[in-house]
Amino acid sequence: QVQLVESGGGLVQPGGSLRLSCVASGRIFGAYMGWFRQAPGKERDFVGWITLNFGNTYVADSVKGRFTISRDNAKNTMYLQMDSLKPEDTAVYYCAAVAGVLRRGPDHLAAYDYWGQGIQVTVSS
Repeated sequence: QVQLVESGGGLVQPGGSLRLSCVASGRIFGAYMGWFRQAPGKERDFVGWITLNFGNTYVADSVKGRFTISRDNAKNTMYLQMDSLKPEDTAVYYCAAVAGVLRRGPDHLAAYDYWGQGIQVTVSS
């Protein structure tokens, strides 16, 4: 029913910026979408979420002040603006969406029903 496709990743120098996009095909009936990331050999970690109705956002402490989540409902698109990037931000970034009502907290992987394929972000000089 719903497919998510990330774009905008790539290689950037420390201190640089990238903007990731997540385009949804099909209607998302849930209230939340989120971003997660996974570094090689590590578990998939929460980055942030946004509500699709009011645009409320929340990001993890590790990226607070540097990452910003936004959405354009008319384009069925969620964005992750990443500024002041650090080498430790290097990971595969995934967007996700909740199908309906929350069944877990929106900072948990289990809350999300739809996932993109992921996109590589590499921060290196």
